[in-house]
Amino acid sequence: MMYEEEDGALAVRLARASIDNAVKRIPMPDIPVPEKFLAESGAFVTLSTYPKHELRGCIGYPGPYFPLKEALVRAAREATRDPRFKPLKDNELDGITVEVSLLTPPVPLAVKNPKDYLTQIKIGHHGLIVERGGFSGLLLPQVPVEQGWGVEEFLAYTCKKAGLFGDAWQDPKTKLSTFTGEVFGEEKPRGTVTRKVLDGA
Repeated sequence: MMYEEEDGALAVRLARASIDNAVKRIPMPDIPVPEKFLAESGAFVTLSTYPKHELRGCIGYPGPYFPLKEALVRAAREATRDPRFKPLKDNELDGITVEVSLLTPPVPLAVKNPKDYLTQIKIGHHGLIVERGGFSGLLLPQVPVEQGWGVEEFLAYTCKKAGLFGDAWQDPKTKLSTFTGEVFGEEKPRGTVTRKVLDGA
Protein backbone atom coordinates (compact mmCIF):
# COMPACT_ATOMS: atom_id res chain seq x y z
CA MET A 1 0.00 0.00 0.00
CA MET A 2 1.34 3.39 -0.99
CA TYR A 3 -0.96 5.43 1.22
CA GLU A 4 -1.46 5.35 4.97
CA GLU A 5 -4.71 6.15 6.78
CA GLU A 6 -3.56 9.72 7.43
CA ASP A 7 -2.87 10.17 3.71
CA GLY A 8 -6.41 9.09 2.94
CA ALA A 9 -7.82 11.50 5.51
CA LEU A 10 -5.72 14.31 4.02
CA ALA A 11 -6.87 13.45 0.48
CA VAL A 12 -10.52 13.62 1.56
CA ARG A 13 -9.85 16.88 3.41
CA LEU A 14 -8.37 18.41 0.24
CA ALA A 15 -11.36 17.23 -1.80
CA ARG A 16 -13.87 18.52 0.76
CA ALA A 17 -12.13 21.93 0.91
CA SER A 18 -12.20 22.15 -2.89
CA ILE A 19 -15.92 21.32 -2.91
CA ASP A 20 -16.65 24.03 -0.32
CA ASN A 21 -14.54 26.45 -2.35
CA ALA A 22 -16.44 25.67 -5.56
CA VAL A 23 -19.95 25.70 -4.12
CA LYS A 24 -19.74 28.31 -1.35
CA ARG A 25 -17.27 30.53 -3.22
CA ILE A 26 -15.05 30.68 -0.14
CA PRO A 27 -11.23 30.82 -0.33
CA MET A 28 -9.39 27.53 -0.73
CA PRO A 29 -7.31 27.01 2.44
CA ASP A 30 -3.58 26.38 2.14
CA ILE A 31 -3.30 22.76 3.26
CA PRO A 32 0.28 21.46 3.65
CA VAL A 33 0.90 18.07 2.05
CA PRO A 34 3.72 15.50 2.20
CA GLU A 35 6.08 14.85 -0.70
CA LYS A 36 4.02 11.97 -2.11
CA PHE A 37 1.12 14.38 -2.80
CA LEU A 38 3.41 16.37 -5.11
CA ALA A 39 4.09 13.36 -7.35
CA GLU A 40 1.91 13.02 -10.45
CA SER A 41 -0.90 10.54 -9.87
CA GLY A 42 -4.38 9.65 -11.05
CA ALA A 43 -7.31 10.32 -8.74
CA PHE A 44 -11.11 10.28 -8.70
CA VAL A 45 -13.54 11.99 -6.34
CA THR A 46 -16.98 10.48 -5.77
CA LEU A 47 -19.87 12.31 -4.09
CA SER A 48 -22.80 10.32 -2.68
CA THR A 49 -25.99 11.30 -0.90
CA TYR A 50 -26.25 10.35 2.76
CA PRO A 51 -27.68 8.10 4.11
CA LYS A 52 -29.07 6.69 0.82
CA HIS A 53 -25.62 6.44 -0.82
CA GLU A 54 -26.89 7.50 -4.24
CA LEU A 55 -24.30 8.81 -6.69
CA ARG A 56 -24.24 12.62 -6.82
CA GLY A 57 -21.07 13.15 -8.85
CA CYS A 58 -17.88 11.36 -9.86
CA ILE A 59 -15.03 12.94 -11.81
CA GLY A 60 -11.34 12.21 -12.00
CA TYR A 61 -8.15 11.63 -13.91
CA PRO A 62 -7.12 8.04 -14.69
CA GLY A 63 -3.57 8.94 -15.67
CA PRO A 64 -0.81 10.79 -13.81
CA TYR A 65 -1.49 14.15 -15.49
CA PHE A 66 -1.18 16.34 -12.37
CA PRO A 67 0.46 16.23 -8.94
CA LEU A 68 -1.88 14.26 -6.65
CA LYS A 69 -2.83 17.36 -4.64
CA GLU A 70 -3.86 19.21 -7.80
CA ALA A 71 -5.66 16.17 -9.24
CA LEU A 72 -7.77 15.89 -6.08
CA VAL A 73 -8.61 19.60 -6.00
CA ARG A 74 -9.52 19.64 -9.69
CA ALA A 75 -11.54 16.41 -9.58
CA ALA A 76 -13.48 17.51 -6.50
CA ARG A 77 -14.33 20.85 -8.07
CA GLU A 78 -15.51 19.19 -11.28
CA ALA A 79 -17.51 16.56 -9.36
CA THR A 80 -19.73 19.36 -8.02
CA ARG A 81 -20.87 19.93 -11.58
CA ASP A 82 -20.82 16.43 -13.02
CA PRO A 83 -22.81 16.86 -16.27
CA ARG A 84 -24.98 13.83 -15.39
CA PHE A 85 -26.50 15.78 -12.49
CA LYS A 86 -27.61 19.27 -11.54
CA PRO A 87 -24.80 21.40 -10.04
CA LEU A 88 -24.29 20.77 -6.33
CA LYS A 89 -25.88 23.43 -4.10
CA ASP A 90 -24.80 24.92 -0.78
CA ASN A 91 -27.67 23.27 1.10
CA GLU A 92 -26.51 19.81 -0.07
CA LEU A 93 -22.95 20.03 1.27
CA ASP A 94 -23.75 18.53 4.68
CA GLY A 95 -25.85 15.80 3.08
CA ILE A 96 -23.15 14.19 0.95
CA THR A 97 -20.14 12.02 1.66
CA VAL A 98 -16.82 12.41 -0.12
CA GLU A 99 -14.80 9.42 -1.33
CA VAL A 100 -11.40 9.55 -3.04
CA SER A 101 -9.74 6.89 -5.18
CA LEU A 102 -5.95 7.22 -5.43
CA LEU A 103 -4.88 5.38 -8.57
CA THR A 104 -1.87 3.65 -10.09
CA PRO A 105 -1.07 4.41 -13.77
CA PRO A 106 -3.14 2.33 -16.24
CA VAL A 107 -1.40 -0.75 -17.67
CA PRO A 108 -2.48 -2.08 -21.10
CA LEU A 109 -3.59 -5.72 -21.12
CA ALA A 110 -2.04 -7.88 -23.84
CA VAL A 111 -3.82 -11.15 -24.61
CA LYS A 112 -3.75 -13.63 -27.50
CA ASN A 113 -7.45 -14.33 -27.08
CA PRO A 114 -9.98 -11.84 -25.62
CA LYS A 115 -11.37 -14.67 -23.45
CA ASP A 116 -8.08 -14.47 -21.53
CA TYR A 117 -9.30 -11.17 -20.04
CA LEU A 118 -11.62 -13.25 -17.86
CA THR A 119 -8.65 -14.64 -15.92
CA GLN A 120 -6.45 -11.52 -15.98
CA ILE A 121 -8.97 -9.13 -14.40
CA LYS A 122 -9.51 -9.49 -10.65
CA ILE A 123 -12.72 -8.15 -9.11
CA GLY A 124 -12.00 -5.93 -6.11
CA HIS A 125 -8.45 -5.29 -7.28
CA HIS A 126 -8.59 -3.87 -10.80
CA GLY A 127 -10.28 -0.85 -12.27
CA LEU A 128 -10.90 -1.04 -15.99
CA ILE A 129 -10.51 1.23 -19.03
CA VAL A 130 -11.95 0.28 -22.43
CA GLU A 131 -10.91 2.13 -25.61
CA ARG A 132 -12.07 1.68 -29.19
CA GLY A 133 -11.69 4.33 -31.88
CA GLY A 134 -12.64 7.65 -30.32
CA PHE A 135 -14.62 6.01 -27.52
CA SER A 136 -13.43 5.25 -24.00
CA GLY A 137 -14.98 4.27 -20.70
CA LEU A 138 -13.68 3.75 -17.16
CA LEU A 139 -15.03 2.06 -14.06
CA LEU A 140 -13.27 2.20 -10.68
CA PRO A 141 -12.27 -0.98 -8.77
CA GLN A 142 -15.04 -0.54 -6.19
CA VAL A 143 -17.86 -0.47 -8.77
CA PRO A 144 -18.11 -4.22 -9.58
CA VAL A 145 -17.82 -5.01 -5.86
CA GLU A 146 -20.69 -2.64 -5.01
CA GLN A 147 -22.81 -3.98 -7.88
CA GLY A 148 -22.04 -7.65 -7.30
CA TRP A 149 -20.69 -8.19 -10.81
CA GLY A 150 -18.46 -10.94 -12.13
CA VAL A 151 -15.61 -10.24 -14.57
CA GLU A 152 -17.76 -10.64 -17.68
CA GLU A 153 -20.36 -8.17 -16.37
CA PHE A 154 -17.58 -5.76 -15.39
CA LEU A 155 -16.21 -5.92 -18.93
CA ALA A 156 -19.67 -5.45 -20.47
CA TYR A 157 -20.60 -2.46 -18.32
CA THR A 158 -17.25 -0.76 -18.95
CA CYS A 159 -17.82 -1.20 -22.69
CA LYS A 160 -21.29 0.33 -22.32
CA LYS A 161 -19.78 3.21 -20.33
CA ALA A 162 -17.63 3.83 -23.42
CA GLY A 163 -20.72 3.93 -25.62
CA LEU A 164 -19.93 0.53 -27.12
CA PHE A 165 -21.87 -2.72 -27.23
CA GLY A 166 -21.45 -4.85 -24.12
CA ASP A 167 -19.51 -7.52 -26.00
CA ALA A 168 -17.05 -5.07 -27.62
CA TRP A 169 -14.28 -6.39 -25.33
CA GLN A 170 -14.29 -9.58 -27.41
CA ASP A 171 -13.15 -7.65 -30.50
CA PRO A 172 -9.32 -7.66 -30.83
CA LYS A 173 -9.47 -4.00 -31.94
CA THR A 174 -10.77 -2.99 -28.51
CA LYS A 175 -7.99 -1.96 -26.11
CA LEU A 176 -8.25 -2.72 -22.40
CA SER A 177 -6.16 -1.38 -19.53
CA THR A 178 -6.29 -2.05 -15.81
CA PHE A 179 -5.27 0.01 -12.80
CA THR A 180 -5.54 -0.34 -9.05
CA GLY A 181 -6.64 2.14 -6.45
CA GLU A 182 -6.74 2.84 -2.75
CA VAL A 183 -10.12 4.15 -1.66
CA PHE A 184 -10.85 6.36 1.33
CA GLY A 185 -14.14 7.96 2.28
CA GLU A 186 -16.18 9.75 4.92
CA GLU A 187 -18.39 7.45 7.01
CA LYS A 188 -20.90 10.31 7.22
CA PRO A 189 -20.85 13.91 5.91
CA ARG A 190 -17.70 15.64 7.24
CA GLY A 191 -17.16 12.61 9.46
CA THR A 192 -14.38 10.13 10.12
CA VAL A 193 -12.44 8.99 7.06
CA THR A 194 -11.74 5.28 6.69
CA ARG A 195 -10.08 3.04 4.12
CA LYS A 196 -12.54 1.13 1.95
CA VAL A 197 -11.50 -2.52 1.85
CA LEU A 198 -12.60 -4.11 -1.42
CA ASP A 199 -13.38 -7.83 -1.65
CA GLY A 200 -10.50 -9.52 -3.40
CA ALA A 201 -8.18 -6.51 -2.95
